[in-house]
Amino acid sequence: MPPERLIERNVMKPHAAMLALAGMLGLHAAHAGPADYVYTPTVEAGETELDFKFGTEDGSPRKSVGTFGLGYGVNDWWFTEAYVKYAKEGSGIKYDAFEWENKFQLTETGKYPLDIGFITEIEIPRNNDEGIEFKFGPLLQSEFGKLQLNGNLLFERRFDAAEAAPTEIGYQWQAKYRWLPSLEYGMQGFGEMGEWNHWEPSAEQEHKLGPAVFGKLAMGHHTAIKYNAAWLFGLTDHTPDNTFRLQTEFEF
Repeated sequence: MPPERLIERNVMKPHAAMLALAGMLGLHAAHAGPADYVYTPTVEAGETELDFKFGTEDGSPRKSVGTFGLGYGVNDWWFTEAYVKYAKEGSGIKYDAFEWENKFQLTETGKYPLDIGFITEIEIPRNNDEGIEFKFGPLLQSEFGKLQLNGNLLFERRFDAAEAAPTEIGYQWQAKYRWLPSLEYGMQGFGEMGEWNHWEPSAEQEHKLGPAVFGKLAMGHHTAIKYNAAWLFGLTDHTPDNTFRLQTEFEF
């Protein structure tokens, strides 16, 4: 493919959206939820996905979250997904939010040392006082033989919330060893540092990490079940001691 066409196809269209979003950095955020997962930058055109995520974390009361989503690879650089979120705190389960996620692949997979993508996510909560959450940031991935490394930097803000707050910054990372297609293993980590340009003291930040497993089970022509799960341990007093998260995807 000619270089100029590669740039137009893989960079220019999503790049325009990136520039518009980046201008909003001066903008409030939410903390990482127990069902949050590590975004990856790759997109497969024409892929349809039914997605289920679940997470639970220590607390008083314990907090558990589940989401159900439907996603589609619109083309070879744009994947979009809509899902609903349910939350349980104590004995009750309730509808919590509607979320719309869009992922843009900015480089051709494997062409450069880093695969680069960009994520945007809008969350509309049931409770209007929480405001509308907007999340965005770059997605990075690299491979060394059977080892895959991911690192994401994420910014979050809430619009029209009852209490105003500045944009906050967080991160995700993942290290995965591709042992078998059906069983891979590694580590995952998540963190929140506070205001993007004025971090909280280290003891008041949220950081968690732990072992993770991954896999893909082929079921037929262009059909598969993918899964990943992790048990995460809190590293600060402001982080839940234990978080369990699970994601399963039915791809067709």
